[in-house]
Amino acid sequence: MQKTIYEDYKYSMQDTSRIYIGCKYTFGELLEEDEVSFKFRMLVERYILPEADREDTLETHLYYLTQGSFLVKLYARMKARIKINIIEEKKGWFSSGGHVKKQYVTRQLTIEQLVKISPEEKEKQGVVIQELSVSKFVLAGIM
Repeated sequence: MQKTIYEDYKYSMQDTSRIYIGCKYTFGELLEEDEVSFKFRMLVERYILPEADREDTLETHLYYLTQGSFLVKLYARMKARIKINIIEEKKGWFSSGGHVKKQYVTRQLTIEQLVKISPEEKEKQGVVIQELSVSKFVLAGIM
């Protein structure tokens, strides 16, 4: 049962313009997974792995990226978008006494927006990174 939950965010999908990759993959698993685009696997092997570990998940890797690093520039060039869940506080319509309800909300961020949030702030806000999407058009031009 636990393995099924872990596998929920291990996927690769494509549409006409983007590739979507679940963030629970480790880099080692990404390189071996035939479902993941060949171009993306080549990019991981050539540019990302020299600065990351094969056992790191894509989620952890993106969570701890820092501004100004080469990888942030690479993801920006790929027009990467990161789908995250974040806790937001909302006031109820009919709540008296200022009752505030906390709930997870899904957001799409660019890599620049994600790295502007420090890891401490991400922890405080309850950020969970779900998915990385990159442009197929740009990916084709990188190699």
